[in-house]
Amino acid sequence: MSSTSPSTEIFSIDDEGWLTPARHLLSPNHNRRDDCGDISLLVIHNISLPPGQFGTGCIEDFFCNQLDYSSHEFFEQIQDLRVSAHFLVDRAGRITQFVPTIARAWHAGVSCFDGREACNDFSIGIELEGTDDDPYTEDQYVALQGLTKALMCRHADITQERISGHSNIAPGRKTDPGPAFDWSRFRAGLRPSQGV
Repeated sequence: MSSTSPSTEIFSIDDEGWLTPARHLLSPNHNRRDDCGDISLLVIHNISLPPGQFGTGCIEDFFCNQLDYSSHEFFEQIQDLRVSAHFLVDRAGRITQFVPTIARAWHAGVSCFDGREACNDFSIGIELEGTDDDPYTEDQYVALQGLTKALMCRHADITQERISGHSNIAPGRKTDPGPAFDWSRFRAGLRPSQGV
């Protein structure tokens, strides 16, 4: 992503499912969807590596299977995992894309939405750099809102009613994006602007 403030960025997603502007780092942790037209859910997550630490670069390494698992004792717990998300929004609102939206990222795990299991099959996953309890930044909300609007434009079956937290599709197993995430603030930025 460029150095331009997230509030002034114009987001678009091309036919191959890549976002402009964003940094692209292709993760090996994805596969083809059975139906590229079956994309109807957006899942909001959070992640920090090591836990509670920001700006380390470890999330990108983890999603690309390049993490030095000996560099922190926590990493021993995740060294057998092969996961990814479509997007990461860091604390400064910069967006990194790991998987094109038309492909199946490995972000949701065992999950269910609206009676349908295996949410990876029909969802897009966005990771926010953060924790359940640390407030997210203004830049993150602005970038997330712009990204979400671009996703809703590109994938019309994603509506406001079909945006969920990881905790909602995997209750009892996941808690993110946590109580620190302000759903009202996020959703308010998705509404069409009112003319005078």
